[in-house]
Amino acid sequence: QVHLVESGGGLVKPGESLTLSCSGSGFTRNDYSIGWFRQAPGKQREGIACIKKNEDISKISDSMKGRVSIYRDGSKETVYLQINNLEPEDTAVYYCAYTTTSAQLASWLYSYWGQGTQVTVSS
Repeated sequence: QVHLVESGGGLVKPGESLTLSCSGSGFTRNDYSIGWFRQAPGKQREGIACIKKNEDISKISDSMKGRVSIYRDGSKETVYLQINNLEPEDTAVYYCAYTTTSAQLASWLYSYWGQGTQVTVSS
């Protein structure tokens, strides 16, 4: 069974950058995608970025373009999400998730989810 663990969250100041990690295990196929999502209190879950493993295709949401990059370390089955110029509005629980479909940001396509990591942006 696929198992995902996020790490790298914490308290950061506005304007700073943060890199989140998603470490995975239990993969039995190579044609999967890992997506990053976030959910702030009282808001719907939002797709941020995703990357497909064996084709190295990535997609970033329009709202995050210019501030976010997604990349992976294939040898470690780890996907990273870097967020630059953080704003208080970025405060949320960040999740990574697994899908066997192509790189899309619809959360309903994802079948396995990590437990999430809290990111708080505050001065």
